[in-house]
Amino acid sequence: MKKLISASILSSDFGKLNEEIASVEPHVDMIHVDVMDGHFVPNITLGAPVVAKMKCGRPMEVHLMIEHPEKFIEDFAKAISHAHGRKDDCYITVHQEVCHHPGRIAEQIKKAGCRAAISINPETPLATIESVLADFDMVLIMTVHPGFGGQGFIEECLPKIEDLRNRAPKMDIAVDGGINDKTAGLAAKAGANIFVAGSYIFKAENRAKAIDALR
Repeated sequence: MKKLISASILSSDFGKLNEEIASVEPHVDMIHVDVMDGHFVPNITLGAPVVAKMKCGRPMEVHLMIEHPEKFIEDFAKAISHAHGRKDDCYITVHQEVCHHPGRIAEQIKKAGCRAAISINPETPLATIESVLADFDMVLIMTVHPGFGGQGFIEECLPKIEDLRNRAPKMDIAVDGGINDKTAGLAAKAGANIFVAGSYIFKAENRAKAIDALR
């Protein structure tokens, strides 16, 4: 499968967000937007009104690290449409850990016009989403404990990636957390094809060169 690079704006300068997006957009395949509520994860970032003000020429991945994501799906789908001009090539990602009925949420995301993705934390077994894999277009495997950028890659997650690839040969598998030129190679070997990188890209002196190194 083709290797895709997604730039996580969590490590960018929120004071000039659209400029930061524009600086990486020509070099990446997607823009990753982390939405945090201060409850599911110990941090707060931004909401749908801010997403709607973004100017994004690349497909977006809006990663909802929030409790009760079903209450906000439609708002974020509309925000994505404002930011990107369309939404059918964009993902809304929810976490298994807060979804009592993930299949229903996948259906809700698709009805709102977006692609559906589900994420699992490092300590969450793959078995918890096995029964709903067919409902989703992508699985996002967290390779750090979510909430903050700049953390180190948890290599113990690699067997989970490999197991998922064996179970779902054609599914998009994304990895998020501690991704750099070395860990991206480890994750790719295990079977991932989408690589979410934040601080490695936005803290680099030459962002384009850093992105090329991920490929």
